[in-house]
Amino acid sequence: MAIVKEFKEFAMRGNVVDLAVGVIIGAAFGKIVTSLVNDIIMPPIGYLTGGIDFKNLTVLIKKGDPTKKIADVTINYGNFINTLIEFLIIAFCIFMIVKAINSLKRPEEIPPTAPPEPTREEVLLTEIRDLLAKGK
Repeated sequence: MAIVKEFKEFAMRGNVVDLAVGVIIGAAFGKIVTSLVNDIIMPPIGYLTGGIDFKNLTVLIKKGDPTKKIADVTINYGNFINTLIEFLIIAFCIFMIVKAINSLKRPEEIPPTAPPEPTREEVLLTEIRDLLAKGK
């Protein structure tokens, strides 16, 4: 029973609950960003590139045998290029959103602080400097 109690205390800490909420919201936000990239941003990019579909770009290593149900062996570099482009677009979108959120935050006001009091040595050195200046 001690393990159950310890687990309950662990699970009910504020940090764990905040993390769980963050993961859930992050997953939902990921779907929104993925839809933004796939449905809004990628079609114009496809239009600008002449309708090139990177997913179909491959290098054939070995031809398969359809009679034996053996598929072609290929390197799908086009799919990698497509995924890379999507990643860059998603990263840029997230950067812009974080930048917008940060601009909405109010900067914390730092209260002005008085200069520190001079030390005893500084006071004595200042007095000596002033006396030497009068003497000349």
